[in-house]
Amino acid sequence: MLCDKEVVHTDGQSVVLVIYILTFLIGFPTNMVAFYTFCKKVTQKTMPIDILLLNLTVSDLVFLLFLPFKIKEAADNMIWKMPDFLCSLTSFIFYTTIYNSTFFLTAISVDRYLSVAFPIQYKLKRRPLYAIGASFFFWVISMAHISIVYIMQYIDQSNTNTNSTQKDPCRCYENFTQEQLKVLMPVRLEVFLVLFCVPFLICCFCYINFVWILSHRPNINPKRRLRAIGLSLGTLLVFIVCFAPFNLSHMVGFIKWESPSWRVEAVLTSTINASLDPIIFYFSSSALRATFHYLIKSLMQVLCCGCKAVHSPLLFCSRTQDSRENPSSSSL
Repeated sequence: MLCDKEVVHTDGQSVVLVIYILTFLIGFPTNMVAFYTFCKKVTQKTMPIDILLLNLTVSDLVFLLFLPFKIKEAADNMIWKMPDFLCSLTSFIFYTTIYNSTFFLTAISVDRYLSVAFPIQYKLKRRPLYAIGASFFFWVISMAHISIVYIMQYIDQSNTNTNSTQKDPCRCYENFTQEQLKVLMPVRLEVFLVLFCVPFLICCFCYINFVWILSHRPNINPKRRLRAIGLSLGTLLVFIVCFAPFNLSHMVGFIKWESPSWRVEAVLTSTINASLDPIIFYFSSSALRATFHYLIKSLMQVLCCGCKAVHSPLLFCSRTQDSRENPSSSSL
C-alpha cells in the first residue's frame, strides 16, 4: 500500500457507504437464518444441493464479517487509516468470497440442470461427498488466485512511475508501481477468464437448457414450472448484474494497463450479492422457506402480543398465560 501526501476526495463516497451498510444490515441476519437452516438440514438428511448452499452461505457470512472494515474505509473517504495487515487480509477475504459466490452459484445451476435433464441417472449417482469435494476445490481455487493480494507486497515498490490511482493517498490495494502492474494485470485477466467467464458460460448453458426442458414437459405443475423458470432466470440475472461490472474492470485494466478509476463503484454490485443470495436460497430450499415463515409468524405474534399488552396488559397477560397452561381449552 503506497501513500502520497496529497489528499484527494472521491466522488460517490456516500453511495458506497450507504450500500455497504445496507448490505450488512440486510445480508447478515438473513444469511444467519440460512446458515442455521442448512446446518440443521445437513445434519438430518444431507443432499448435495444443501452442501453447496451451506458453503455459499458461509462464504457470504465471512464476506459480511469483514465488510465493517470496508465500511470504515468508506467513512474515511476511501482512505485506509487502519493497520496495513488488515488491508491485505480484508482484500483477500473480500475478493475470495466474491469468486466463491460465482463458483457455488454455477455448481447450483449444474445440479439443477442435471436433476431435470437426467433425473434417474443423476439421482442414482449423486453423492454428498462429490459436493464436499467440489466445495473444497472452489475454496482452494479462489484463495489461490486471490493470493496475489499478498504477493503484491513483496514486489518492488520503489518505482514511483505509477498509474493515475496513486494520486490518491493511502488507498488500500489500489496504488501500484509499474513493476507490480507487470504481475498484477495478467493475473487479473486470468481471473476474468477463469473465475468469471468460464462459470458464467456454464451457468448460461445450464439455466437455458433447464428452462427449455421445463417448458417442454407438460406433466409438471404449471405453478412449480413458472417458479423454477423464474428462479433460474433471476439467478442468471443476478450473476450478470452482480459480477459482470467488477470482472469487466479486470479486462479494461489489462487493456489500458492501469486500475480503472471506477473499480470501487464496480465492486458495489458484487457486494450487494451477499444480500441477494438469501432470496435465491429462499426459493431453492423448502426448509429455508419453512424457517422464514416460522420466524415471520413468531415475529407477528410478538408484535401483536406487544400491541395488546399496551392496551390491556393485565387482561391480556392472564389470557395468554391461561391459553399456554390449557391449550386444549380453546377447542371446548
